[in-house]
Amino acid sequence: MAITASDIKFYLSGGASNTDPDAALGGAISTTEVTDNSLHNLFDKTLGTESTAGDIEYRCIYIKNTHPSLELELAKVWISTNTSSPSNIISIALAGEGQDVSAETIVNENTAPSGETFSQPSSYAGGLSLDDGGTGLPAGSYHAIWVKRDVSAGQVAVDNVTFVLSVQGDTAA
Repeated sequence: MAITASDIKFYLSGGASNTDPDAALGGAISTTEVTDNSLHNLFDKTLGTESTAGDIEYRCIYIKNTHPSLELELAKVWISTNTSSPSNIISIALAGEGQDVSAETIVNENTAPSGETFSQPSSYAGGLSLDDGGTGLPAGSYHAIWVKRDVSAGQVAVDNVTFVLSVQGDTAA
């Protein structure tokens, strides 16, 4: 049976028992999935003081192929819908550690991970490749990505800011 959307899952980082998105600052993959269509499922509320001063925060999540046997070939991740607010911008970067390896841990949410290059790919064609040396994303494998939220200084606070990350690839069956 082919890989379906339900076989590709997003998990928090921060260790196997982490259930707190605010603690998803790298480290081992959690057993907790990122909740879809839920406010503050990855980033906390942006307070008025953060909007006034500006704020950059980071989270690390994992993309995992949970299919029992098939590889997700030519797998890429991108931001299919960036935020609805011009004062909140999302960027992503692949964790440089590669597949099936824990991402580095940052000291707090305002500290950037070392050596990662953030971008805003908006389509599959420009997406970040989850292939590790051309292997695709094998069954049971995962790859960490960093998500950066940049709240511009001097902006009015906005409620219900959302964004959508997409993963796509191909499968042999």
